[in-house]
Amino acid sequence: MKDDSHKKILEMLSEGKISVEEATALLSKLQDPAIADDEISEVESAEVHKRTPKYLRVVVDSADGDKVNVRVPLSLIKTGIKLTALVPGKVADKMSSHGFDLSQLSELDSDELIEALRDMQVDVDSADGDKVRIFSE
Repeated sequence: MKDDSHKKILEMLSEGKISVEEATALLSKLQDPAIADDEISEVESAEVHKRTPKYLRVVVDSADGDKVNVRVPLSLIKTGIKLTALVPGKVADKMSSHGFDLSQLSELDSDELIEALRDMQVDVDSADGDKVRIFSE
């Protein structure tokens, strides 16, 4: 059964579901004879779930009591990148003259962007008590 676990870990690594560090940690756990196969499966499942974000979250709690909680599906971001290639040239030029350069977006690899967003986390605590959190989940 541990051979199957080795194979699963290597498959997750090759699919980008876990990082090299996570794969190394999981493989080292397989070397411990005290760890049962079902424990390994639980660890593998937790690692995959942890490393496969589906949303970009923006949470704002203001000192005035205002609250914002936005979940943007990462699939929508990927689709938006692809749609920028369909914007007519005149529209793109007009947007560019106002500071919105969409040409860079169409050159982005959406999978690379999603990979970069996996570990992104922004925390802002202002002096007046406002809190802003941006992260992927």
